[in-house]
Amino acid sequence: MDILIESTEKFEQDLDRLDHGEKTVAIEKINECADLFPTQKACVYRKLRRLPLLTGLNGYESSLYTLKISQKLRAILTVDEDPIFNQAIFTLFRVIKHEDLDQAYQSTAESLYQEIDHHSQAQSQVAAPAL
Repeated sequence: MDILIESTEKFEQDLDRLDHGEKTVAIEKINECADLFPTQKACVYRKLRRLPLLTGLNGYESSLYTLKISQKLRAILTVDEDPIFNQAIFTLFRVIKHEDLDQAYQSTAESLYQEIDHHSQAQSQVAAPAL
């Protein structure tokens, strides 16, 4: 299984704000999960915590997780498994202080799911019969 790690601009900005030691620990922890994933997927998912579902997503389930980097740091990411191409994609959205997790999650989720919500609303309007 191939593992791809993608990072967002926000993640890169967050990483640049960390001191050298914190940055090193964050990168090592993420790489450790990616390295374990092909052979110990269940172990990796035990290290991840699924973030709560936002309301108004019309039955969609949140695919955002947090990974505990250290006592003070958390990463917000998704893990998308693609069995057709035999790969998993880790998308890194944020790396933040634990106390900033709720706010960072909220803004990340809103930007991710805004497109889904707009798409669902557009389909509902198209599906409504004209009277």
